[in-house]
Amino acid sequence: MSQIPTDPPRPALSWKLLPAALLSASGVLLFGIGSEVSGYGLLVLALLLAVLIGHRFARHLALIAAGLVVISLVPLNADLSLGHMALMGGVLTLAVLVPTVASRRLWREEIIRFPVNTGRRWPAAARLYLLGVVAMGYLILPVYLISTGVYRNWPDASEPAVFWRLLLGVNAVGIWDELFFICTAFTLLRQHFPDWQANILQAVIFCSFLWEIGYQSWGPLLTFPFALLQGYTFKLTKSLSYVVSVHLIFDLVLFLALVHAHNREWLPVFLY
Repeated sequence: MSQIPTDPPRPALSWKLLPAALLSASGVLLFGIGSEVSGYGLLVLALLLAVLIGHRFARHLALIAAGLVVISLVPLNADLSLGHMALMGGVLTLAVLVPTVASRRLWREEIIRFPVNTGRRWPAAARLYLLGVVAMGYLILPVYLISTGVYRNWPDASEPAVFWRLLLGVNAVGIWDELFFICTAFTLLRQHFPDWQANILQAVIFCSFLWEIGYQSWGPLLTFPFALLQGYTFKLTKSLSYVVSVHLIFDLVLFLALVHAHNREWLPVFLY
């Protein structure tokens, strides 16, 4: 049974917020706008300011920054060719491994954890929330995807090979989101900020990443609250397995809605 991590202390608002906000803003430039020069420049500025504030703080921001740089090395899109899926999978894996290994091996820290078996049973409210996630996805996702046309950012899954690759890709990215944005970025930021601040900072980067993946148009009105809810849910449950379950359930509805959007006669259970 893995040890349940305890909540870190909650410091008051401090001057650390500026470099952390610049770090989050660099994610908007790198993934939301696609400006690598500006994004890397803001990232460097954030780390320089962090060094002036404190080495431990700078180290934790650098771990997040390392992940962001690794992610930026590959186009984030729904190209389902085997080559691109392998490349993107390798890069996203490195984005989690680099900060985790560096933190544990170089500085002997156990901050970044992936608590799967927490020893706690999910309460009734948590199980009901999973049903609520299905309902929200069912009502919102088809309207969002079809009315905006953003479903075209994902390929038509009419062919069996594309169907299974899309299902695999959607779920793999969903799991990775929780490993990096929640268990890594959010966890490191919580060492220096109150939970609500750390959650907003991670959600900005999370939302920017999802924009490049394909959640465009008014997608941030959907993805930003989702990112905040995932951070808050992890704070409450301290369980990676639970937040992953939430994400995979939502992504299953997303996958079905994408199939429906490309082929309206398929899955007529959707209202839109």
